[in-house]
Amino acid sequence: MTTQDLITQAKAWLAEDPDPDTRDELAALIDAGDTDELAARFSGTLQFGTAGLRGELGAGPMRMNRSVVIRAAAGLAAYLKANGQDGGLVVVGYDARYKSADFARDTAAVMTGAGLRAAVLPRPLPTPVLAFAIRHLGAVAGVEVTASHNPPRDNGYKVYLGDGSQIVPPADADIAAEIDAVASLDDVPRPIDGWETLGDDVLEAYLARTDAVLAPGSPRTARVVYTAMHGVGKDTLVAAFARAGFPEPVLVAEQAEPDPAFPTVAFPNPEEPGAMDLAFATARRTGPDLIIANDPDADRCAVAVPYENDWRMLRGDEVGALLAAQLVRRGVTGTFAESIVSSSLLGRIAEAAGLPYEETLTGFKWIARVDGIRYGYEEALGYCVDPDGVRDKDGITAALLVTELASELKKEGRTLLDLLDDLAVAHGLHATDQLSVRVEDLSVIADAMRRLREQPPTALGGLAVTSAEDLNQGTAQLPPTDGLRYHLEGARVIVRPSGTEPKLKCYLEVVVPVADAAALPAAHAKAAELLAAVKADLSAAAGI
Repeated sequence: MTTQDLITQAKAWLAEDPDPDTRDELAALIDAGDTDELAARFSGTLQFGTAGLRGELGAGPMRMNRSVVIRAAAGLAAYLKANGQDGGLVVVGYDARYKSADFARDTAAVMTGAGLRAAVLPRPLPTPVLAFAIRHLGAVAGVEVTASHNPPRDNGYKVYLGDGSQIVPPADADIAAEIDAVASLDDVPRPIDGWETLGDDVLEAYLARTDAVLAPGSPRTARVVYTAMHGVGKDTLVAAFARAGFPEPVLVAEQAEPDPAFPTVAFPNPEEPGAMDLAFATARRTGPDLIIANDPDADRCAVAVPYENDWRMLRGDEVGALLAAQLVRRGVTGTFAESIVSSSLLGRIAEAAGLPYEETLTGFKWIARVDGIRYGYEEALGYCVDPDGVRDKDGITAALLVTELASELKKEGRTLLDLLDDLAVAHGLHATDQLSVRVEDLSVIADAMRRLREQPPTALGGLAVTSAEDLNQGTAQLPPTDGLRYHLEGARVIVRPSGTEPKLKCYLEVVVPVADAAALPAAHAKAAELLAAVKADLSAAAGI
């Protein structure tokens, strides 16, 4: 694209931009002749996929802004009408990030202008409340405006269909085609009213549904320190805990209220280094039984426990196994499901309980669609413990279930770590770790994947690679995806680009047999040694 073409394109975008903030931003770039920045913003368009849209806020088609959202909403509306849903209801939810309320209002206006009905949640609420509302209200689709745990400068647009699950192919490509067909924003009717703003009835119905997560009469004594990570989870979680009869959580005050700047953390993700420091400090002062953290849109749940006179985070796989064990203790029936990057321990637990088990591609868009699902999880702190209520990960109900489990164990004089030890003795110690590399240049990820494909490792950490699969080809059980899976003697490795962040993610698991409880310390030491060796060799093989 020539400089003149770039300026012409930017001016055309500016002429129809409805947002004074991004208009001013873009006009300043044009006036300054900042062709490098303009080229970055007009080098293409944000791609709509199964995760919807996610990107940095700003002017231009490669950023998240009202123009991009209006086009996305128009594409979704056209897709729904083309599939016989004209006049159907679309529910819209949003978090407390910059521009989220604007994007939600624009979506409602576009749906109304297209002849659909729109209903907007009354204020910023957890994503699982939106996922619940879709089926509760009989909607044909739902939209959640959120960038989950991304940095403050980002926002996103997540789409669900009427079954309450996130979209999967080919719906994403069909919606993307309809978005591409929007020639001009002038072609998109946007009335100033005509949609419904919901009251608290939907939230009350969601809270009433959380009763189904807990066993009647179960102990409710565990004391919790809770952080909302500057997001929208606090009010809903506190209400759910009060309804269940748990002690009122001690709040991490500095992170309790929504704040789109996320001022106390580098990244508002409980998994990121430093994000839990304030929660740990609060726990050291107050001495609870466990710490619970939600991410900013409260669809994820992190757990930390007392350990050697301090606190340690449980890995997502550990929480996933604990919740599965709790459901097995309760005698549930139905399929247990997880993504391929999560620990194989869930399969062992399901097999021992005589329950069906399935693996899916990464993401709850796949996990929630498993036939007969009763429980699903993935290692990135996502848990679906009530699929009949919410067909997505839900950090509120997961928090309730893990707190119930902690209460039951407390009554027995035991802890969550004691139950993890029991599982290790019963099924082998399944230890997991992750090699995660955040990049500025996406070509680093492509180069690493190409290197591994061209020169696949024959051994990692001294363990022979017994099989290597390029998941691009798909398998008998899985559709194609950009990923590599290696099975080793007593270990497994999966490498894939993140679907929502500029990261290369490598998921490691080693399984060490455990004869009895006395053998646990040696098994943990061996597992840590193996994981470190596998991680080092994989890093070298990928060139990262």
